[in-house]
Amino acid sequence: MASKREDIEYLEYIFSKFYDIGANSYGGVTRLGYSKVEDEMHEMFKMLGESEDFNTYIDEVGNTYIANDISDKKYYLMGSHLDSVVNGGRYDGVAGVIAGLLILKWAKDEKIDIPIRVGAFRCEESSNFGKCTIGSGLITGELSKDDVKGLISKTGKYIVEVFNNKGYSFTPKRIENIKQYIELHIEQGKVLEEYGIKIGIVSDIAGPRRFEVSILGEAEHSGATPMDMRADALCAASEFILELEKLGKMESYRKSVTTVGVINNGPNVLNVIPGEVTLGVDIRGIDIDSLDIIENGMKNTAKEVSQKRDVKVFIQEAGRFDPVKMSSYMQKKLIECSDRLKVTHKVMPSGAGHDAMAFSKICDSSMVFIPCYRGISHNKSEFSSLLSIYDGAKVIYEYLKGEM
Repeated sequence: MASKREDIEYLEYIFSKFYDIGANSYGGVTRLGYSKVEDEMHEMFKMLGESEDFNTYIDEVGNTYIANDISDKKYYLMGSHLDSVVNGGRYDGVAGVIAGLLILKWAKDEKIDIPIRVGAFRCEESSNFGKCTIGSGLITGELSKDDVKGLISKTGKYIVEVFNNKGYSFTPKRIENIKQYIELHIEQGKVLEEYGIKIGIVSDIAGPRRFEVSILGEAEHSGATPMDMRADALCAASEFILELEKLGKMESYRKSVTTVGVINNGPNVLNVIPGEVTLGVDIRGIDIDSLDIIENGMKNTAKEVSQKRDVKVFIQEAGRFDPVKMSSYMQKKLIECSDRLKVTHKVMPSGAGHDAMAFSKICDSSMVFIPCYRGISHNKSEFSSLLSIYDGAKVIYEYLKGEM
């Protein structure tokens, strides 16, 4: 391996190559999945691999790979994504990809004969098409053609059009010969930073359950309708939201959370009583029993609010993933590597979803978290130091050498 200073300089160099792609005037970046900007990110990734004389290729759904060995023997796959949310940060996803490039370079410089590939997976974020982990989901079989063929982007473009123009397939050959999958990612929370711990070793990834809740009341004149004769959809929605928060707090001891992140109020006029409200509900956790309790509680709350407020409440499921356990063997070995390198660590769950969820269905998978400033993510202020990326990569590389 090169000196620590040279390794940090290499990380700085490859990170800088991505830095301005998709940058906006607000200080963040917008790199939506299957957009021209995401294409630019993948082209840069491919160029960086070729500059180190690695093999590069693109699969049937547009995922890009850099490899030190493209034979048919089993290989270790590292990966993450290069897309972002709207006005997002520069580290979510990218940190894992550049860590993989650093590990490939270490293996090449030390002439370590271990087959490694680094994948950049398309459309991990749901920001553009309302569906997450499309690239990894299609190649692992976690998602099917029926799951994605009807999706429409934020600009009104059908994903079918995108795939047809690019020559991509909704029925790709399933990825094969992966021995193990490892993903480095920023924590997107503040635990590691608060405790001064260098890396997190992920035990479970929370499963999200998402719903669209429609509340139908009566839109009437705000001045002419007495208070006791109203069917105010927004007041009903407020009650529903607070009850959902209570359910989340009740189940927080089992690491479950509840969020209403979307409110569309109609007609949204100052002098009209709200007649229709649509809510976007996100329930997450690592315990299925806990998630069931929250979901059933939410449905009971909907009935109670409907009766109490004289409104109609409809709940439509928008998607769900079961919680995913990471490989216990890989966790154990990563802990041993951390101890050996004197890199402080904490075993912890992930509340956010990742590409590792898809790969866990077809091979042993693991994740390593690194701290991010104040836990901020999906935000232009997102930040993680290159030294943290280096620490995480060092532990993963130690693990890979031990598997030879």
